[in-house]
Amino acid sequence: MSEFMEVARNRRSIRRYTCEPLSAEQIATLKEAMLRAPSSRGLRAGRYVFVTDRATLDELSRCKLQYAGFLAGASLGVVVAADERVSDVWVEDAAIAATFLQLAAADLGLGSCWVQIRERDYDGTLSAEDRVRQICGMPREHRIACIVSIGVPAEEKPSWPESHLRQDSITDL
Repeated sequence: MSEFMEVARNRRSIRRYTCEPLSAEQIATLKEAMLRAPSSRGLRAGRYVFVTDRATLDELSRCKLQYAGFLAGASLGVVVAADERVSDVWVEDAAIAATFLQLAAADLGLGSCWVQIRERDYDGTLSAEDRVRQICGMPREHRIACIVSIGVPAEEKPSWPESHLRQDSITDL
């Protein structure tokens, strides 16, 4: 089995982390993985904010009504955004970069989990996207797809068995 398939088979969403900080080398590897992700027409619209500051991670953990709280316990939160002026398919480019990030984290033995931001609400008057922009000081044209939490896992999850895979979602022609 290839190293990639080993990582793909064993990667799971991890929401509990130890308090151990990531090394500069680990963070550099994660940054490189994102920068190597393909983008539509090679336009490179991605904009990424790497957050290790505990207070900022805590603020980000409350950027939407639910399902972001685990960011407070992560060693790193990566805001995955793209400049919508650069590419009309910024959402796809951001999703690809976030996937590369999560696979690189798994390859390093780290846990990660996607926090959906786009099209989510903060408080009924402000979107989660606008709230994250406020917290991180990002310009309006930087559209935020998600935040990826990353850290040393404090939980273990088995890989999904092959029987869990939806084979009926694939059609051969």
